Amino acid sequence: MEFVLLLLMVTACAAVTQDLTGKMFTFPQESNTAYVKLTPNGLDFGAITVCLRTITDLNRSHALFSLSAPLSDNAFLIFKSTADGIQIYVHNKPGTFGGEDYKVNTWHSICSTWDSVTGVAQLWLDNKPFIRKYVGGARIRNPVIIIGQEQDSHGGGFDKTQSFVGMISDVHMWDYTLSACEIQKYMVDRNLTPGNVLNWKALDYRTYGRVLTEPKTTCSCTE
Repeated sequence: MEFVLLLLMVTACAAVTQDLTGKMFTFPQESNTAYVKLTPNGLDFGAITVCLRTITDLNRSHALFSLSAPLSDNAFLIFKSTADGIQIYVHNKPGTFGGEDYKVNTWHSICSTWDSVTGVAQLWLDNKPFIRKYVGGARIRNPVIIIGQEQDSHGGGFDKTQSFVGMISDVHMWDYTLSACEIQKYMVDRNLTPGNVLNWKALDYRTYGRVLTEPKTTCSCTE
């Protein structure tokens, strides 16, 4: 009986929406078992904006944000490729954004937008917009959203050589394309309208494997 009550308590804690302001997810080692599953507000998207902050020391390819659909493993994927820069996949078709200044052991702010009407995607890195590129894509329905791993099947198929190692914070997602002014607000962390699909200040999530939820590490020390 006590075990059943404990199990119910753990399950309830996992399902609670939490304000993660000032916190981050830490992925401390390479694996195919550590990830965070995010529960979106909505299941049908004709446009997407995703913003997040990340720091890593990886020099290999790795996933930053993985959204799969039943018939499309990479329905909306933000992927750092060793050879090609940062890529935005929509329904398995990549748009590659080269020439970025993606330094290791440095916090980066990343936003990606896509609209099914125009089929155009765009990347922003540290308040720098890249050119808009056509990737096409129909509406995205019934998503599974994962950070820490790249989905090679709907909700699974993880490969540790594509896993994320480092810290991720301030994850937001909208069901429309943010304006340049709104993206700039995110970049400077000022008066942002929180995501209406994923909101870091009210995030419904569950962690799996070795993932830590910790205070965000920044240095503002003065002598």
